[in-house]
Amino acid sequence: MKPGKGLMKRDFISLKDFSSGEISNLLSLAKQLKSNPRHGCDFLKGKSVALIFQKPSNRTRVSFETGIFQLGGNAIYLAPDDISLGKREPTADIAKTLSRYVDGIVARVFSHHDLLDLAKYATVPVINALSNLSHPCQVLADILTVQEKFGKLKGIKFAYIGDGNNMTNSLLMAGAKTGMAISVATPKGYEPDRGYVKAAEDAAKTTGAKIVLTHDPREAVKGAQVIYTDTWVSMGQEDEKTQRLKDFEGYQIDEKLASIADKNYIFMHCLPAHRGQEVTADVIDGPHSVIFDEAENRLHAQKAVMIYLHTFKHQ
Repeated sequence: MKPGKGLMKRDFISLKDFSSGEISNLLSLAKQLKSNPRHGCDFLKGKSVALIFQKPSNRTRVSFETGIFQLGGNAIYLAPDDISLGKREPTADIAKTLSRYVDGIVARVFSHHDLLDLAKYATVPVINALSNLSHPCQVLADILTVQEKFGKLKGIKFAYIGDGNNMTNSLLMAGAKTGMAISVATPKGYEPDRGYVKAAEDAAKTTGAKIVLTHDPREAVKGAQVIYTDTWVSMGQEDEKTQRLKDFEGYQIDEKLASIADKNYIFMHCLPAHRGQEVTADVIDGPHSVIFDEAENRLHAQKAVMIYLHTFKHQ
């Protein structure tokens, strides 16, 4: 994915950095790739992509490695002990060194600051495969799934219930950029990042999206076509588990709460899920659940991102 002559490097760090039109183009490309897996099969021919993972992964690693292979490239997995960003050597040195070897960097990190440093010093595209602030690859797959199920995004009521985490931040941006009506219900003290809320509110002024932040799950879910939740205890928060389970009482997605959504609602979860905590088994394993369609779409969405970054020409 190293830019050629006349091309400028473009990173995929946050959906804040992409226009509504660009997001629409990424979704269209992802749909093409899904319907025709041979499309783009030579885009990464003879190229290598480094996967820097500070956190273990199932969907993210497999979908990226598979996608790179399907585009004709070679994936190099770098486990937490292989590269310790900013510890064994400065992140700037790692970024500059890898840029001499590979054509792109995919990073799954704890700190968003590490991603920004990688992007600052790398001369090849950097893709955010998860940070504490955002998870744009997951959310691009999510809105691809919503578009598949309803044929549109604009005007869809999208309800997120749970922790105001990296997923919430990215879903707010996606909803705002695509014209959805997104309602977020979190317990007090667990609200999404204010910077992302402000950026989403600014984007909504252009697209007509509606953003509602509440502490009432019923308000958020009422009439929603999409119900979304995430784990209440993410990696690195294990010592907070007891307090979090207490604070999130009343925020579980069960059939009673889902009954006030649109009758044709879909249930979404980025996985891994904890049945009996943030969602009941009868919902996540029921007829409204699309969690595995959503998981599959990680592959197609990420392939679209890699192709887009490879061909992007700075205007």
